Parts: sequence; structure tokens; C-alpha cells
Amino acid sequence: MNTKLRLTILSFLQFFIWGSWLITIGAYWFQTKQWSGAQFGAIFSTMGIASIFMPSLMGIVADKWVNAEKLYGALHILGGIVLFTVPLVTDPGTMFWVMLLNMIFYMPTLALSIAVSYSVLKREGLDVVKDYPPIRVWGTIGFIVAMWTVSLLGFEKSANQFYVASGAAILLGFYSFTLPKCPPTAKDMPSRSLVDVLGLKSFALLRDTKMLTFFLFAMLLGAALQLTNAYGDTFLHDFDKIPAYQDTLTVKYPAIIMSISQISETLFILAIPFFLRRFGIKQVMFISMIAWVLRFGLFAYGDPGNGLWMIILSCIVYGMAFDFFNISGSLFVETQTAPSIRASAQGLFMMMTNGFGAVLGSSLSGIIIQAYFTNADNSKDWHSIWITFALYALVIAILFVVLFKHKHEPQAIESVHHEPVLSTEGS
Repeated sequence: MNTKLRLTILSFLQFFIWGSWLITIGAYWFQTKQWSGAQFGAIFSTMGIASIFMPSLMGIVADKWVNAEKLYGALHILGGIVLFTVPLVTDPGTMFWVMLLNMIFYMPTLALSIAVSYSVLKREGLDVVKDYPPIRVWGTIGFIVAMWTVSLLGFEKSANQFYVASGAAILLGFYSFTLPKCPPTAKDMPSRSLVDVLGLKSFALLRDTKMLTFFLFAMLLGAALQLTNAYGDTFLHDFDKIPAYQDTLTVKYPAIIMSISQISETLFILAIPFFLRRFGIKQVMFISMIAWVLRFGLFAYGDPGNGLWMIILSCIVYGMAFDFFNISGSLFVETQTAPSIRASAQGLFMMMTNGFGAVLGSSLSGIIIQAYFTNADNSKDWHSIWITFALYALVIAILFVVLFKHKHEPQAIESVHHEPVLSTEGS
């Protein structure tokens, strides 16, 4: 088996695991278990909590002591074992700790999968910039295939989705031990301080008003991402309570409809270079915020009948909402920071979006939905929920235009020489 194919399998399974439950856990939580929205928000915050510290800590281990492919495999096996126990959980409090443990094992594998792939490609004399993106795109395909698999098997509201994820995780774990060796690269180098290793020096950037403003908006947009990941699928499932919609494709296979979002994401990546050259980083980030307004607003007025086009358009718009901010944001960091702290600054960007932003969005949305938009019979006022989220995104967009000062410099974008910026959250 050639190197590219072996890494393609790794990328496919990496995101197949996540796609097996990330979008559909809401249906299991609300439709099957009928647990509260506030507690569900805490479940989604586990990704953010784990993202704040685990990738950096496991990076230290891979750099200093353990082969990256072995650490990667061990984490997946441990995560698979935890996922296998999820169906045994009978209360939301225990579910939080089980999912947090699962995320502690899973989140560092996102970075390790890139580290392993880059190491293997470089050893084979291949071009990372040219050869890795076609490999990584199979991760998004894996995420989509997982969603379709769970949906077509009728597992969206079932605990069986976690068995699918568990099986894939354990399979990938053992498969990882067959990959080419990726030994520690800093084994014999002098130890750096924990502050250096964790990239905490990049926090000095927050003394600059423009950078502080940017990172605060990164956190607020990171919160928006969690809203559709957490509630999109269960929102569509709730239409089965309306007789006119019970036999529609949308209600029978919501995850398949939601997978349009991931398909859109892969396509909008191709449009980013044009938009960046034409409009600049600030305008592209603003466009992404307006796309979030449309994402939520179209959900508010869509339905599986005559309003199906709104739901589909909302999923298409998601690609623009997600990609445009993540990639233009990383380019902003690349062009505005010194080379000596650039990697740490990118880590800070990811920490604000996938870490603090994810915790903020998951926790607050759960509390707000439970307090203001949950009826006495435990049903949800989805129209008001999505309108509230749309207004949230609109306020962020307006404040961004007013507060974030940045001049478009096409030459700065053209001169950036960086490895491909590849999204990880939700695909």
C-alpha cells in the first residue's frame, strides 16, 4: 500500500469517528433521553475544554518521548473504549464526564494526525503543500460518510451511533501502529519552559488593541459554530411531531440533509483565494458573519415542506460561514505576527475559536434554550431559538465593522508563504 493511500485511510477514519456522533448526539439526547438543554450545552463544551490544553500537552509528549504514530494510536484506542461505554450512561451528569474523557483523548489526535502525515510525507520526499490537501479532503468525506451511515442505519436517535464511532476509533488506533515510525524530533534538545511549549507567550499579542479585538471576535464566532453542530440535527428531528412532515426525507434522514453543510465547506474553500484578493481579510470575515446570520435565519423560517429550500440553502451558506472566517482569520494572524511567535499565535487563534469560544457557545446556549425557549412539555420553540442566534450573529457583524480596524493590503496576502490552512472543527 503506497504512502498517500495509507494516510488517506488515516484521514478518512479520523473524521469518520467524529461524524458518527457529533451532529446526531443532539437527537439522542433530546429525542431519546429527553434530558435538559442546559445539560446538553455542557456536553458540547467538553470539546472546548479539551481543546484548551490537551493538544499542547500531547504535542510535548510526541516531541520529547513517544513516537507520534504510537501516541496517536493509543489515544484513539482509549477514546474508542470510552465511546463504547456511552450507551451504558443513564444520567446527564455522568454523560458529561464520560464525554469529557472522550474529548481529552480525541481532540489531540486532530493535531497529531497532521503531524504524522507531514512527517511521513517529508520522509518520502513528497511536497507537503501539494500532496497533503488531497489527503485531508478525505477527512471531510469520512465525516460525511459517517453521517450518512448513521442516518441510513436508523441510528440518529439511538445509542448505536456511539458503537459505530467506537469501532472506527479502535480500528484506527490499531491501524496507526502499522504506519511508518515518527520518532520524537526534540528528544535530545534542551527542554523549553512550559510557557514556551504551550505557546503562552503569544498572549502578549493581546496588549495590541487590534489583535485583542480580533481574538475576541474569534471567540464569539467560535461560539456560533457550536450552535448548529449541537442543535441542527435535533431541530430537524422535531418536525416528526407534525403529521404533514413525518414521511419527508428531511425528517427520516436529517443527518443526510445536514451533511450538505460539509459538502459546501469543501467547495467554498476553492473560492477563498478570489474573495481574499478582491475584498481583503476584513471584508471576507464580515461576509462570514453575514453568512452566519443567514444560516440561522433560514433555519428559523425553513421546514421540510415548502420551506425545504431554506433548510438546504442554510446548509450551503454554512460552507461560507465556516471557511471564510477560519481561513481568513488564520491569514490575518500570519500577516500580523512576528515569525518567532507565529505558530503560537495560530495556536492562540485555535484556542479562542475551538477552546474558549466552544465552551462559551455550548454552555450559554444550553442555559438560554432551557430557560427561555423550552415549553412545559419539553418541546422547543425552534423559530425563536434560531432568530435569537441570527440576531446574535448580526450584532457581532455590526460591532466587527465598527470596532475592527484593518486596511486591505493585497501584497501582504500574496506574499504569505504558509502550509495549507485546513479546517478541523465539524468536518
